[in-house]
Amino acid sequence: MYREIRRSAYHLADPAAPWTQDYRALRFPEHWQSPLLALHNYGRPEAEWQRTLPTKSLDTALQTLAPEVIVRPRARPPVGEGSLPPEDFWMYVPEDAPDPLPGRAGGQVFNAWLRMLMPRRTEPTPELRALLLRCGDELAGTPLNWESVPGADLLGAHLTDGGTAAPEPRQFQLAADALARRVRGLDPYPFDGGELRFQALPRGPRDQGSELMSQPLCRTIKRKEWWFSITLNISLHTTPFDPRPRLHLHWGVRRWATHTRSDTGRLPLPYGQSTTVYLRPKIPWLPGVPATQRGALARLRRDRASNGFTWVENDSTGILHQLSVVGQFPAPDHLLASPEDWIGDGPGVRAAVVHSNHMGAHEVGPGLMPHQRSQLTAWAETALPPGVVRLPDLVRGRGKGIGAPANRRAKPLGESAKKAEESRAAMARRRAIAVLGDRAGFTSHPEAEQTYVTARLLWRTAELRRHAVREFARTLGLDGDGGAHDLSEQAFDDARPGRPVMLEWRSPELVVRLRCLPLTDGLADGLVLDQAIGRRGERAARALTVRRRELSSWLRADGADPSRPGLALVEIGHRTTFREADTDPKFAQRLGCADAGVLTQFVVTPSGERRIDNADTVEHRAHQAWLDGFRQLGVRVLPEHTLGGDLPDGLQYAALWMVKRRKDGPTRLPRHLPVAVLVTPLAEGGGLCVVRGWDDDTRTWIAYPHFLLGLVKKAEIDPSAPDEPGADGAPRITAKARRTNLSEQRKDTARFLQRMLHSLRHHPTVLITHAQNSRSHWPWLQDGQIEPDAIRVGHAPPGGIDDELRLVRVRGRAGHETAQWWGLAEPGKAHGQPAGFWAVPPRGGECGDVAARVFYSSTERPGTFAVSPALDRLAARVNAAGKLTSQAGTGAWNPTLVEIAVLGCHAERDVELPSFSAPDEPEAIALATHQLRMAPDYPVALSLPLPLHLAGQAQAYVLPTVAAEEPGAEATDGEIAPERSDEGIESLPDDRKPASDAAGVPIPAPRREGPDQSALF
Repeated sequence: MYREIRRSAYHLADPAAPWTQDYRALRFPEHWQSPLLALHNYGRPEAEWQRTLPTKSLDTALQTLAPEVIVRPRARPPVGEGSLPPEDFWMYVPEDAPDPLPGRAGGQVFNAWLRMLMPRRTEPTPELRALLLRCGDELAGTPLNWESVPGADLLGAHLTDGGTAAPEPRQFQLAADALARRVRGLDPYPFDGGELRFQALPRGPRDQGSELMSQPLCRTIKRKEWWFSITLNISLHTTPFDPRPRLHLHWGVRRWATHTRSDTGRLPLPYGQSTTVYLRPKIPWLPGVPATQRGALARLRRDRASNGFTWVENDSTGILHQLSVVGQFPAPDHLLASPEDWIGDGPGVRAAVVHSNHMGAHEVGPGLMPHQRSQLTAWAETALPPGVVRLPDLVRGRGKGIGAPANRRAKPLGESAKKAEESRAAMARRRAIAVLGDRAGFTSHPEAEQTYVTARLLWRTAELRRHAVREFARTLGLDGDGGAHDLSEQAFDDARPGRPVMLEWRSPELVVRLRCLPLTDGLADGLVLDQAIGRRGERAARALTVRRRELSSWLRADGADPSRPGLALVEIGHRTTFREADTDPKFAQRLGCADAGVLTQFVVTPSGERRIDNADTVEHRAHQAWLDGFRQLGVRVLPEHTLGGDLPDGLQYAALWMVKRRKDGPTRLPRHLPVAVLVTPLAEGGGLCVVRGWDDDTRTWIAYPHFLLGLVKKAEIDPSAPDEPGADGAPRITAKARRTNLSEQRKDTARFLQRMLHSLRHHPTVLITHAQNSRSHWPWLQDGQIEPDAIRVGHAPPGGIDDELRLVRVRGRAGHETAQWWGLAEPGKAHGQPAGFWAVPPRGGECGDVAARVFYSSTERPGTFAVSPALDRLAARVNAAGKLTSQAGTGAWNPTLVEIAVLGCHAERDVELPSFSAPDEPEAIALATHQLRMAPDYPVALSLPLPLHLAGQAQAYVLPTVAAEEPGAEATDGEIAPERSDEGIESLPDDRKPASDAAGVPIPAPRREGPDQSALF
């Protein structure tokens, strides 16, 4: 058994001399603000005026064109105020680097940016011409006055009131960039058959880190050539109560698209999205600037006018394209038709298109396994500066083995044991429904001492209907088919609302009925768009509203009652069936069912267009869909902790989650809504628990099914909120609205928290929160604001937590915020992926408060991911048959190392409570949180503790819609996450979230580089 795990995380040794670097720096010319902002706002409605210059595209272009430059983000202050503190600068360059923008180079870049600021589709008036001339004079007359910045401290930090490191904002970029430069100076990384040579990539000023990428590598898999690169991301982070910031190294795989479609002869770029392309010039982009190996980033998009593709012009790509006077930008048609001509070594500019999952399968597997990551990390560690050392290895914390809960059952071995376990679980599920049904409101008692539960099957094909009926009985351990064998196919086809095919099973615990109805009258077809409606958003909303009303009326005719939640398994066509944009009916079906009081679980129609392998059969998907459906009804098994008297009796768990909807759906309406879930164990034992959600209107905790259904209405947006629609027909969110939106949402969240927390008084409760999900709306969760055993809601000063409350914050790997890791094996063996509960060793070099309050959780890998930890993505090996083979096609799997920080507890209790008077042990609370990831009724461990997982599941029912003036007329915004039977399986990082938790500073999201984020950094 692995006893320790190692992290690719590094901090400054104590004691050690500071790590410093000499720079030259340039301040942003603030006198540009007035004339350039006037130009940018020319012709815009006053409500859409920008308050500060949009420099993001310029900043990114500068880092590409001037390879040694580090560009800092500018804040958004009122016009006329400074944008950066006096000690900070706009651009930095190492003191020993050559002039990054010599001669006319700077003026060329600024003039290209000026052309992007000009208003589009505006007639050239004399006023506009005069304004343009004034702006040109301002840019041309501004010299680049670089100032000396000697001895900038890269890893030093002052402390917050909570004892957490608070680095200067610039350190998040400077430290990562400085280490990346040292790694680039190493000899190439050798492997059997080759070596890796890394180059730097441009980073946006808000990306808070550095990226290195190897040259493209080619492997032959299934008689075709496939290309990929190894990536390294370096970023700076903080940890609660640790006085020293830390650097993280994250390794990954980026896959390249090189195979064209046979019908079009070009790469299958996804519709409605920009596709990222990496460019590497052989000569500098601008004459006179220093030569560089730093790549450039550009994006391709579909041009609706020509039905072809063009380079995106409204970001740094546009500036690069304008300055490409030597023809370094490849023609889009040539690149997409012959991508292999541009990748790898060759003359002129090199170009590689990022592979997207929307393009189909890529035979190179994503990610790296732990042993190879450890080898790459050991190579990169040789670049560490003096005094920077690896963090101490983590050791196993309290608890035996993997720290499993008390009611976790061992995996059955053999067919007879599996059948016995399945029978036991089904009986427990029936018992839970009988016990919890009254509390949740989805059972009835028409006869004495007999409990009835009814579900619906809304089917499209006879094949799936038969599987769904069989799996329904299997899920609940019921004998027979409920009478289906006595009915003809015609009887099923003729069923209609009010006269369904009714199947019935009886057991000692309850009577179960399944109402089977075919989805007739086009209810399962794609939405019908009225082309007479010019605006896309309104067109989609109208179609959705019609289908929503139709389905709600259809279910009500079958007896659906909004006051009594029901469950329906809905068969839906595969998304390829609905090829036209905005015609997928899934959103409308979920909303229509919810209006009728019916929770939904979807299963896809078997289709020849969809590959179905052994692990994803129709039976398996139907079985998992029913399981997930009963979980929506609140039928859950709570992992029972093993801490005995170290935790109070009857301890309940609350979870806070910020449901976030993006603004790129059909209605373009973003929405952020706080939700909370409470899980309370029952005296009956066996892990039975009551799951409730917080209803902020009635200020009470209500049954989980009612909570989910109620969220549909809570997500609606007043129709007066959107402004005039934009050119694409979507409601436009104004600049003013964007600026005030987060502030208003924080106020709403604070009021929500105050009411919810008040309801938890007088009962022992652990409130579990999620750092990356909630800290932007509850700033107290940021590393720079938290203080031990205190809490702050809104603008009130921090105060002590209530006597019965404990506060826990978990953090995952999003934004690389928890380090990559591996289990330390014995010499000569491959490092692995052990599951367990991990702690900082005593006197291990970290602050004592860290050892006492911050712990880590890892879980077992699912049995379906039987990948060797020693998998080698790079080198070819000799297999058992003596043939040379490559493992590049095998996908890697790595569990997240989840950080568990006990922010608030009563370690030195000064009051005695009836429920529990002993002092809290932070490690006991953390171990209980770790055990909540191993819910007995899930086949694999969850990525989050069960209460947080349940709160996050509410996302499916918070579809922001425009509230209609008459009931039922709403429109959706964006797609919800599909139901998954493998909810706890974590593939590779989907790192689209904030890059670091700076001290008290809201963290901007990193740029998106294409849908294949799982293969990036």
